[in-house]
Amino acid sequence: MARSGRNPDKRLRSARGRTASSTRWLERQLNDPYVQQAKAEGYRSRAAYKLIELDEKFGLLRGVRRVVDLGIAPGGWSQVVRKQVPKAAIVGIDLLEVEPIEGVTILQMDFMADAAPAALEAALDGPPDLVMSDMAANTVGHKQTDHLRTMGLVEAAAWFAVENLAEGGTFLAKVLAGGTDAELLALLKKHFRTVKHAKPPASRKGSSEWYVVAQGFKGRG
Repeated sequence: MARSGRNPDKRLRSARGRTASSTRWLERQLNDPYVQQAKAEGYRSRAAYKLIELDEKFGLLRGVRRVVDLGIAPGGWSQVVRKQVPKAAIVGIDLLEVEPIEGVTILQMDFMADAAPAALEAALDGPPDLVMSDMAANTVGHKQTDHLRTMGLVEAAAWFAVENLAEGGTFLAKVLAGGTDAELLALLKKHFRTVKHAKPPASRKGSSEWYVVAQGFKGRG
């Protein structure tokens, strides 16, 4: 990932009408080399590089034929899969509307809805080799509540993976600082040969996000 072109002195010309936090966010975006690289390479978000870096470390996309992208918006992760594994079938789901991506089936619905798992299964001609989740709950500003809400999504994603993955498959999900809760970690260790946590370089240093990588699905027996 090229990091040239960073200009730490670059500043917004005018902050009139903006809050201090939004101004800081805009300055960070303008000076972020991952944002610049994403624009240059046609990715919809800097999050694409998180998957690229995790794949470089863990070989997540090696040999995958079917992929489920939970929380697909805006689509950066699926773009990476399409680029690196062009023949893979991909289905994504999100509450938000997502601009079409060639070769990707996109479902606009709540993953927590009762009908969601069946809809995802129906969109793929067979069990997925990779279930990846970049989902996070909308924050309410209360640290414990936000953590519980996001981990609830991670747990739901993990159960979907356990119930649908092909043998030998992989589950990747965003978690928060502190990693995976004990109960969920036990579930993953029961069903996968290896379970690790990682923070890719593209994750901002100040961010509380980590990723859990569970590989070698052992089956549902």
